[in-house]
Order: sequence, then C-alpha cells, then structure tokens
Amino acid sequence: MTSKKPLSGFLLFTSIIFLLSQNSVFGQGGFPVRPGRVLLAPSVSYFTANSQWDSTGTKKNFVNNGKYTSEAITLFGEYGISRRFAFVATLPYVFNTYTQTGVPNTTSTGFTDLETGIKFYAANIDFVYYLSIQATAITPLYTNHALGYNEEGGELKLAFSGTGHLFGGNTYFNLEDGVRQYFGTNGPIQDRYSGTFGVTLDRDFMNQVSATVSGMYSQSNDKGFSPILETNKDFSFLQASLSYGHSFSREFSIFLTGGKFLTGRNTSDGTSATIAFIYRLDYR
Repeated sequence: MTSKKPLSGFLLFTSIIFLLSQNSVFGQGGFPVRPGRVLLAPSVSYFTANSQWDSTGTKKNFVNNGKYTSEAITLFGEYGISRRFAFVATLPYVFNTYTQTGVPNTTSTGFTDLETGIKFYAANIDFVYYLSIQATAITPLYTNHALGYNEEGGELKLAFSGTGHLFGGNTYFNLEDGVRQYFGTNGPIQDRYSGTFGVTLDRDFMNQVSATVSGMYSQSNDKGFSPILETNKDFSFLQASLSYGHSFSREFSIFLTGGKFLTGRNTSDGTSATIAFIYRLDYR
C-alpha cells in the first residue's frame, strides 16, 4: 500500500483546485480534508466580454459596442467533519456592468447564490486515487433578477482525483461533473464539468502550475439571451484556464488563474482572471 506521506505534500497545493467562472467554484475535488481542518479561500475575480455566440454557435459582437464586466469577491470554505464527511459553502458578492453606446449603463451589485453542501468521501485506492460525492443546496440572497435566476436549486456532484509522476515531477489530476437543477419557472437543468491536470515545480511542493478545461451545458424552455451571463438559462460553453500557485507555508498559499472561453452557444465570449488566497486552519 502506498504511503500517506506523498499525499500530505501534495495537499499543500491541492488543498483547493481552483476554477472560478461565472462565480462558480470547483473546490477540493476528490481529495479529503482531514477532520478538524478548515480551508478558507477568499478570492477576487474579473470577467469581461464584448462579443457572443448566438443560438447557432456563430460569433458576433454585442450590439452598440456593448461590453459586459463582472467583478466578484467570493468566499469558499470547507470543514472536515470526519474522515468521511466535510461541510462546504460558497458565498459570492458581485459588481456587474453592461455598457452600450448611446444607452444608459446597466448595473447590478450584491450577493448572489449561497451554496451550502455536504461532501462524502466515498472511496480511495491506496491513498493515491480518491472519489467524492457532494450534495449542494442553492439559496438566492437577492431579488434583483440581474444578479441571477432568483430560484432555489440543488446539485449532485462527483469528483475523482489522484496523484502521480511525470518526467520526474509530481503531478495531480481532478475530474468533476455536477448536475444542477433550479426549481423555478423554466428553471434550467445544468451539467457542469471540469478536468484539471497540475504539476509541482520543485521537490518542496512550493510552486505548481495547472491547466483546466471546463464547461457547462444548460437547458431550459427559456431560450432568451442577455449579455448578463448569469441570467441566461439555455446555453453552453467550453473554457480553458491556466493557474500558478505558490505556497508560503503549510497554512497559506496564493493562486493566480486566467481563463478564456473557447466556444459556446447562446453565451458571451469571455475572458477571466482570478487571485485566490488559501488558508488552512486546524482545530484538532
């Protein structure tokens, strides 16, 4: 059986596998958080778009030189309840702006959807590969429909993670797929998926780089389009992201992430940037 020691080194970095897109956070993945440990990850992200893919996947600029920007401050937390269970929560606060030539700006600011859930670490193979299942409740904290659907929802997500070696370096991967349902009128059903591969750059696990491919497929009877991405219900997109992480200590790390939409349908063509601060606190 493989020793637990290599995993402990990896978790200095893979304490959180970050992908921030439309204020959604894919967090720890299948890797476990030990009982009594708290992961706190405040982050600041910026998203911008001035073009879109229409319902047929044809790319074109927004009308009247339109431009959409969204700045988000997000707090992600995960607490290890036991060896099998963890509590997770995500709370975003956003500043959205849509501008057009000759038209007053459209702005919306506030908390969006609070996500709270329970993660179950279902299995591991020789402490190298890990499988988790997460159930999440979605609770809107607003009444302004420019901030989101204003509908309660739920999600069930599977994550599979592991570590390895490549060309003498230490690597890790994380695969996730979550099905989300909103319960209001024309509430969409969504498939959110991502795959991450990362490699450490030194033997002390102080620096890492990773690449992520992620996407979303959202289906609804409401086929309308808005440049304000969070309000669309029937769309799809594929995105690529690159991240760099540096660990200052066992308790504190910083991650920098840049992302770009590759293709889409009925959605904006966006670019994003994120800085995240990872804190690890032990209470046992």
